[in-house]
Amino acid sequence: MSDKGYQHIEHGFEPVFDQHSRILVLGSFPSVLSRANAFYYGNPQNRFWRVMAACLGVPVPPNEGDPLVGSEPATLDASIAAKRSMLLNGGVALWDVIESCDIKGSSDASIRNVVPARIELITSNASIEQVICNGGTAGRLYKRYLQERTGLPAVVLPSTSPANAAWRLERLVERWRETVDWGALQFRYLIGRGCRGVS
Repeated sequence: MSDKGYQHIEHGFEPVFDQHSRILVLGSFPSVLSRANAFYYGNPQNRFWRVMAACLGVPVPPNEGDPLVGSEPATLDASIAAKRSMLLNGGVALWDVIESCDIKGSSDASIRNVVPARIELITSNASIEQVICNGGTAGRLYKRYLQERTGLPAVVLPSTSPANAAWRLERLVERWRETVDWGALQFRYLIGRGCRGVS
């Protein structure tokens, strides 16, 4: 196989989780834009943040440059903070299956020489109940490299990538929503934090 166009890339940023996380969402490996931003799903055309916001019943967090209250554009740091907060407040952990690999650009199909993520960093600190893989590549890599280590089979959902154009946003949201009882997940998260809702 030709090495032309390949680069060996390290993941470059940490997972999102805390001790109250109950669902772990895994992608395959960060895209070029995500690596440049040092955070997940950096391509504004990727539907991940819109899908997660719909599942969790909260507003979509801003991307860099989106207008905020007072019409000030969101900085990259503000965008990342809002996205991280949305996930943690919903009991969701986020990472990728791969720690490092050889890859051409953002092409999942080109991935080789995989070093899998140190998944125990999350599973030893949070009571993960369910693993969701964002797309078939993440699902295959998870089954090959990580499932034996977690003891949890993954639910593989349609990719939120813009390359998955056959799945419109509404259809993606419906499929992701029906897989997890997101309301129950948030309730368990609040109980775990010692919070109580208003009756």
